[in-house]
Amino acid sequence: MSRGIDLRLYVVLDEATTPPAAFADLAEAAVSGGATAIQLRDKRSGARSLIALAQAVRARLHGRNVPVIVNDRADLTLAAGADGVHLGQDDLPVAFARAILGREAIIGLSVTGEAEVEAVDPALVDHVGLGPIFPTGTKPDAAPALGPERFAAIRRLLALPVVAIGGIGQANAAQAIGAGADGVAVVSAVARAADPAAAARALLAEIDRALRESGRNR
Repeated sequence: MSRGIDLRLYVVLDEATTPPAAFADLAEAAVSGGATAIQLRDKRSGARSLIALAQAVRARLHGRNVPVIVNDRADLTLAAGADGVHLGQDDLPVAFARAILGREAIIGLSVTGEAEVEAVDPALVDHVGLGPIFPTGTKPDAAPALGPERFAAIRRLLALPVVAIGGIGQANAAQAIGAGADGVAVVSAVARAADPAAAARALLAEIDRALRESGRNR
């Protein structure tokens, strides 16, 4: 847990796989299946559209106690009243994002290798998105896959909750948990499923099984 956020099944809604107009429907389906966090990743829409999109998703999930995280943009996170922001290494520095959003907002930070670990400040960052752990076709500019062994080695350097991302589905979610992840972030595994709610449900069951087997009971 990180600032109240359950990282077990972190579903990313990406305009590369889902039209933004369908984000709210997909978010609702994913959460119905057990998704514990929702992130919005839309690099094409303008600021006003992104604010409206985040507000629509939040409204659809009202009362479900599942945080809505905006990718990249701390300013739009604040404007939309979203729960937090997820930052990449080239985005606004974490200290500035924390100053904009305040102490209660959730801030996640992407880490792709050992060289980026030293700059992670646990006083400012709530959790790390580490990856890609496996090869992924969802994000064309993704770094090379770490693989489970290197993922595990980097994870041991981090004193924060870690969510694994990159090429994760039901077949390998347990492998990510076994490598030390506290949860997994998925895009296609839910977005491209014929039944997103059922896909989320199956993923969460696999994640919880792996957490129990690793001694981190759910």
